[in-house]
Amino acid sequence: MSKILVLGANSFSGQDFVDLLLDDPVHTVIGVSRSPERSALFLKYKLRKDLARYRYVRLDVNREMPALLALLDAEQPEAVVNFAAQSEVAPSWEHPEHWFQTNCVALAELVNHLRRRTYLARYVHISSPEVYGTCTGEVREAAPLRPSTPYAASKAAADLLLLTYFKQFDFPAVFVRATNVYGARQQLFKIIPRSVVFIRLGKTIELHGGGAAVKSYIHIRDVSRGELAILEKGEPGAIYHLSPSEGVAVRDVVRKICERMGRRFEDCTVVVGERPGQDAAYVIDSTRARTELGWKPWVPLEDGLADVVAWVDGYWEEIVKQTLTYEHKA
Repeated sequence: MSKILVLGANSFSGQDFVDLLLDDPVHTVIGVSRSPERSALFLKYKLRKDLARYRYVRLDVNREMPALLALLDAEQPEAVVNFAAQSEVAPSWEHPEHWFQTNCVALAELVNHLRRRTYLARYVHISSPEVYGTCTGEVREAAPLRPSTPYAASKAAADLLLLTYFKQFDFPAVFVRATNVYGARQQLFKIIPRSVVFIRLGKTIELHGGGAAVKSYIHIRDVSRGELAILEKGEPGAIYHLSPSEGVAVRDVVRKICERMGRRFEDCTVVVGERPGQDAAYVIDSTRARTELGWKPWVPLEDGLADVVAWVDGYWEEIVKQTLTYEHKA
């Protein structure tokens, strides 16, 4: 697929996928996001000397949908990969209508337009395992949807909408549900980069529920490789999980970071109350992607954490000027 349009290209996951696509000279990439294009602090592809095969377009799916649809028809990409979403869990309780507007209503207009276009060969939708609610045992792609937050409910609704279009119109959708993605250039309010920054600043790291929640942390480049394999070889209408083989408690990840930075875990952390709707366990099975696509994660957690620490160290003068809390934009 020579021309690929990436929605949400300014996001953590979107920017890394763009960078991976640009490794292959056959790809021409158009990135679309609502915010101004960021610097190399948050965009890995900005480190490239040659960006002739990449173009960034600033458009908001909620406020500028006609312009986005016109761009799609003018460029006629063979594939669209959609990372664009309201993606935070806890804040979705405050303004659930914003999550449903972006994740469902805007998506419905986009997909209803694209399903009438012959140029589109593949649409990759970035979903979330949050749609399953609390995950225990071997959770496979056919598991029932039991969302426990407005964010998860909006993502589940989006998936059901796309599946309806696949069944009715053969819309070429394929779905990605990756677990807890992390790595260099992640939003600074996320637990792994925030822990590194807080340790450097001498601030105390708050562990919600004592950090007992089990997460399946997976490095961003492993996820991007999986998404590329799904784009190229995934079965239309299929859902693919991308996850490591086992989960790890949040507190144990923070402990590893403390040890790597030469600090005592007990001196750097404090226990606070759990967040509403927090799933106690978050482990899903990725056998399908491993067997059908030949994918598997390559980056060990220890190496990935070292990568984040090195990124924070290398960009420290810029990072200390950034906000460390989530700022909601409708």
